[in-house]
Amino acid sequence: MIDFRSDTVTQPCQQMRLLMCNAQVGDDVYGDDPTVNELEQWVAKRHGFAASLFVSSGTQANLLGILSHCERGDEYLCGQKAHNYRYEAGGAAVLGSVQPQPIENEPDGSLCFDKLASAIKPDDSHFARTRLLSLENTIGGKVLSLEYLKQARAFTNKHQLALHLDGARVYNAAVALNVDITEISKHFDSMTICLSKGLGAPIGSLLLGDEAFIKKARRLRKMLGGGMRQAGILAAAGYYALTNNVSRLTEDHDNAHYLAHQLNTLPGFNTDNYPVHTNIVLVDIDEKIDIFSVCAALKEQGIIITPGYQGMRFVTHKDVTRDDIDTLINAMAKLLG
Repeated sequence: MIDFRSDTVTQPCQQMRLLMCNAQVGDDVYGDDPTVNELEQWVAKRHGFAASLFVSSGTQANLLGILSHCERGDEYLCGQKAHNYRYEAGGAAVLGSVQPQPIENEPDGSLCFDKLASAIKPDDSHFARTRLLSLENTIGGKVLSLEYLKQARAFTNKHQLALHLDGARVYNAAVALNVDITEISKHFDSMTICLSKGLGAPIGSLLLGDEAFIKKARRLRKMLGGGMRQAGILAAAGYYALTNNVSRLTEDHDNAHYLAHQLNTLPGFNTDNYPVHTNIVLVDIDEKIDIFSVCAALKEQGIIITPGYQGMRFVTHKDVTRDDIDTLINAMAKLLG
């Protein structure tokens, strides 16, 4: 199958599988899995943090991050389009009694500091206590600039807020900006890194912060049922992903630009409203086209896409080649007649 739905569908390569098979393991809840410990220590040092925590998913990493910064009755600021607001089942509110305060994202994915400032609650018993600003980079495939991140740090310092990064695709951002990852991570009190998207590991994310923050997050992970036992099998895949699959993200970005150009050659398809920054391609489709029937026909040919009309999403990743894109475009051209 050629799968354009997401970069979460990537398959582990043979070398990654071999490392997983041969990983040294222990019981991570007891803290004695050597491969998990090595990954957490290496990741923390690599990104300029004191400590890190290996968890099962990006959703869990974000939840632990928010709950470790905030207490019951607090709130965090985020974007209307933020993953930890829209796509994580309201976990912070449901499980932590932490209220999200979403702000409309600007066209470039950023949040207006004036709007953020006006949303910060007064120190008054009527209001939730504003404790945290959560940003996402990339967001919808868009990259937040280094200058914006610098301004965000200054804003949170001024208003005595913590600053968290949902870094599910943060390495896509670093590659697109052509900077070392620490040029992004240095601005944040905490951040997450997803290993199972463009980096190609089968499972896992990391939460990074100072030692007290990670100690609290580790306790919360156990509370949420996230303690894993012989997790070194998974941590080995994560280490391989971080040390071997970063530079190749440029290939995904190049393929996304190529895909956007080729989609524009199809009648009724238009990507011009959505500049491609990384590996996510959005396209508007004429409603006269029965895109759901097109998707069903493509699936019969071994090609999977997610149907939609406004901002329909295609994602490139390590298991999508330039030839695969040509196969998609040729098949769609025939179906569209």
